[in-house]
Amino acid sequence: MTSTHRWPEQGWALLQLLLVASFSQAEELVCRRRGDPENPHLSKDGDILLGGIFSFHSKWKNRQDTYMHKPLPLQCTSLNFRGFQFAQAMLFAIEEINNSTDLLPGISLGYKIYDACILIARGVRVALALANGNELVYAPSEAPCTRPAQVQAILGGTFSSPCMAISTVIGPFHIPLVSHLATCACLSDKTKYPSFLRTIPSDYYQSRALAQLVKHFGWTWVGAIRTNNDYGNNGMATFTETAQQLGICVEYSVSVFRTDPPDKIRKIVEVIKASTSKVIVTFISPTELYLILHELSHHNLTGYQWVGTEAWIFDFQTAAMNRDHILDGAIGLSIPKAHVGGMREFMLDVKPLNSSSGELFTEFWETLFSCKFKQSKSSAGNQRECTGHEDVTGVQNSFTDMSLMPLFYNVYKGVYAVAHALHSILTCNETCNNKMKLDPVMILQHIRKVRFKTKEGDEVYFNENGDPEAKYEIINWQPTENGIVDFVTVGLYDTSLPADKQLNLKNTSLIWAQSSQEVPLSVCSEKCPPGTRKVLQKGKPVCCYDCLRCAEGEISNITDSITCVRCDPDFWSNERRDACVKKEAEFLSYEEIMGALLTAASLFGTCMTAVVAFIFFRYRQTPVVRANNSELSFLLLFSLILCFLCSLTFIGRPSEWSCMLRHVAFGITFVLCISCVLGKTIVVLMAFRATLPGSNVMKWFGPAQQKLSVLGFTLIQVLICILWLTISPPFPFKNFKFKDKIILECALGSAVGFWAVLGYIGLLAMLCFILAFLARKLPDNFNEAKFITFSMLIFCAVWITFIPAYVSSPGKFSVAVEIFAILASSFGLLICIFIPKCYIILLKPEKNTKKNMMGKGAPKSY
Repeated sequence: MTSTHRWPEQGWALLQLLLVASFSQAEELVCRRRGDPENPHLSKDGDILLGGIFSFHSKWKNRQDTYMHKPLPLQCTSLNFRGFQFAQAMLFAIEEINNSTDLLPGISLGYKIYDACILIARGVRVALALANGNELVYAPSEAPCTRPAQVQAILGGTFSSPCMAISTVIGPFHIPLVSHLATCACLSDKTKYPSFLRTIPSDYYQSRALAQLVKHFGWTWVGAIRTNNDYGNNGMATFTETAQQLGICVEYSVSVFRTDPPDKIRKIVEVIKASTSKVIVTFISPTELYLILHELSHHNLTGYQWVGTEAWIFDFQTAAMNRDHILDGAIGLSIPKAHVGGMREFMLDVKPLNSSSGELFTEFWETLFSCKFKQSKSSAGNQRECTGHEDVTGVQNSFTDMSLMPLFYNVYKGVYAVAHALHSILTCNETCNNKMKLDPVMILQHIRKVRFKTKEGDEVYFNENGDPEAKYEIINWQPTENGIVDFVTVGLYDTSLPADKQLNLKNTSLIWAQSSQEVPLSVCSEKCPPGTRKVLQKGKPVCCYDCLRCAEGEISNITDSITCVRCDPDFWSNERRDACVKKEAEFLSYEEIMGALLTAASLFGTCMTAVVAFIFFRYRQTPVVRANNSELSFLLLFSLILCFLCSLTFIGRPSEWSCMLRHVAFGITFVLCISCVLGKTIVVLMAFRATLPGSNVMKWFGPAQQKLSVLGFTLIQVLICILWLTISPPFPFKNFKFKDKIILECALGSAVGFWAVLGYIGLLAMLCFILAFLARKLPDNFNEAKFITFSMLIFCAVWITFIPAYVSSPGKFSVAVEIFAILASSFGLLICIFIPKCYIILLKPEKNTKKNMMGKGAPKSY
């Protein structure tokens, strides 16, 4: 039964389908718009229509759709007077143009204005309604389902995110969208948004201006709050990038949106509370700012320096919300102030708004005057009854507030830009060509090329990205005694000027957070003073660092230096490490105590030797002098004088000649001295050898041979010195091994030459010592060999200890050690060899006889 009943039903359905198909083929092709019609909230007919999209409401009712039936139309709530003000500015411009005989003469402009309700989806919907219209479209056969756009251009769009969506939808149709408030830098991309233009500067410039403003006041450690939409995210991204280039660090960056739950708002406030930065940079819309302020007031968080954008910095509504004085002292960028003659009066005349739907105008009137019509559907409450004759001049609210006149002026300039483009296309002189068919592509191209001056004298034009020239006023919130905030212009930022002159602050006293007169400090680390360098703290941004003192010998003479510069070798760092001071040149001088003492010792030795020489010369005929080879004795005394005097060449500032002279003089005079001592020692040995029977030794070592031996030994040293001076002579040298002084000394040139000279002296001294030691027990009342042995013992001991002392002594003390060795060995020779003789000559003349010299006695051991 079931199957037999089903067949007739299926057959009847098939028959209906065939009938519908046949009738459809017979009818003319029709394109139908889907969905409910969207009627404009404000409209007026004209020869050319302009569209407008503004937000007459700021909220909407959320519905839980069950998808069991067709959803109801969106219901907008919370009337927004700003949207009506923008619409009034558009109507004012259209009214002026229609009454003008110079611009579009004979052409009347009409308009269709919709409420976007600050909702992206609704903005797209009404934009499509402006493009298509609401009625059924009967298309001609040659072009199915096509028709011209209802409007030639769209004004408004308000915020960045709706404009991005609207421009994406209408861009392929080349319908111009001219915004007065969408500032996102992303909208400058003509590949994505080819039909978008604006009369407000791009946030690309505002973001960079904010970064330069923050840098100007020395704030390198800031917090950031942004609206979580295209305006806030893109603006803050550009600010952060520019801030990093300027050395500014962002401690935290949080986002907020009007629909965020209270928990998220509280978390944002906790982040602010836990931060160390005292400056908050915002890319935020007023609605989101109100949420933050409300939560901050609960925590009683004040004292932060706020830096704002044009979205709220010049908004009296925002100032009215600042009841807890959280935003006092705020500073930020605003669109330059503007005045348009007649606009204020026109906007306060609400009669043009009566062309809207009766329900919207009733809501507007009731909200404006806080009253209620009898027939109104709204909840009554305790409101008084509206008469319809209320006076706007007696009301003070956001509708009568003209603080956003610069933004109203932007709407005005947008309408005039479209009108000038139409004027050019229609080749208007006294009249316009009404028969010309308008093409959206042509209109868009002409709008991009317009360049005109408004009646206020401001020039209007667009660059290749559809953006105007960027110019901002710097606004400071200065609270007055009656609690009202005064928006004081304290500077200007103009991108048309050179880069170093774009930011210009007036000499006006600024008010900062908590009414302070001093610029607040917001840094992660204090500036590093001169004499220190910055060292980054591990795991933290570059603005967080420690200040390390420069090492010895290094300086930094600027604040916040990242490196310390090493001083030149001739200089050393001062105690503060912020300047290089010239090192003190140190050398053994005559003025210092040690130099003076050594000089005195040298001169004393010279005088003492001269006195001995005088005594010997005075008593040269006595046995003591004659018995000890007087010629060698005088030559030895002469060489000792030279030895004492050569020590003076080691004192004083080293020079090229003094360096060569001191070592050569030392080497030759000492060899001459030792050669004489060696000659005297050999004479003693030969003399006793000659007393042996049959000995003929003395004839081989007579006076001539003694002189020749001294000359020969000395010539060898002279040859060594000549080779040294020829190959690599000593030279003056600056020793930088010591941190705070320069040691001026004589470099050896050739160490081999120096040690060859010293070694040759040592060789002769050892030879002399050995010979004298062998002759120490020879029989004689006055055995000179014993005294020579003592003198050579002292000489060798001095120079053996000299080597380690010389090597280990620093600076000028090595020179002093060498002088001491010269003087000690010279005094040793002088005292040991000549003082005993002088003692006999002067004090024991009775022993100064030949008999006593030749007397025999028991030899003594030493």
